[in-house]
Amino acid sequence: MTLFQSVVIAVVEGITEFLPISSTGHMIITEALLGMNIDDFTKAFTVNIQFGAILSVVVLYWKRFLQSWTFYQKLFVAFLPAAVIGFLANDLIDKLLESVMVVSITMLVGGVLLLFVDKWFNKEKVNQEVTYPNAIKIGFWQCIAMIPGVSRSAASIIGGMQQKLSRTNAAEFSFFLAVPTMAAASGYKLFKLVLHPDGVSMLKENLTTLLIGNVIAFIVAMIAIKTFITFLQKHGFKVFGWYRIVVGLILITLLLMGVDLKIV
Repeated sequence: MTLFQSVVIAVVEGITEFLPISSTGHMIITEALLGMNIDDFTKAFTVNIQFGAILSVVVLYWKRFLQSWTFYQKLFVAFLPAAVIGFLANDLIDKLLESVMVVSITMLVGGVLLLFVDKWFNKEKVNQEVTYPNAIKIGFWQCIAMIPGVSRSAASIIGGMQQKLSRTNAAEFSFFLAVPTMAAASGYKLFKLVLHPDGVSMLKENLTTLLIGNVIAFIVAMIAIKTFITFLQKHGFKVFGWYRIVVGLILITLLLMGVDLKIV
């Protein structure tokens, strides 16, 4: 991985992590377009730069993280499904991360669903606070995003809206839930890299690249979060739905035409 490639991927991560368009899917697409050879460090990098993105949530919402222990208990309850399923299905998830076709299909299907989300969950009466039952249900919704191309942000926000949270409250809880979920994923991936026979030396050689990637993802994600909340309040999900549909159709068309978008 070159420094240029790491910067591009970090920018993509920062922009897409909290938007309902799938950050993992976009990073897989970006890696394919850049013609990158995917080694163990590249896989770890793709996951670990999420740490920079989640740090932006802590900085922007730091007061919420100091409000009460109940806040953390609800996050823990919502985090549990992803922790268990992610651990059990880790090898399968790694294999799916190499498939542009999987991303293409889920981008398209997810886009179609986003066109109808506002209509399906446009409830007059909304909950202003997440309860423990809400939290566990949102946690299971989030697990759908383990399939590459399915947006973690979209899955957890839709889960919140299905529990009658407002779009804004659902989006904010999705941001908060990203902190333990992505921190665990980043830590686990880093741990696996260190256990690799050449993991420590690989990490030392690429430490600067990893740090720069996290800094860029942090800055870009802060801008994206502020912009997304404002946009979501005014316009809802349809724009993101159409975007996903267009990207999905383009990718499927290219693949059917024989264009080589494989990640090797």
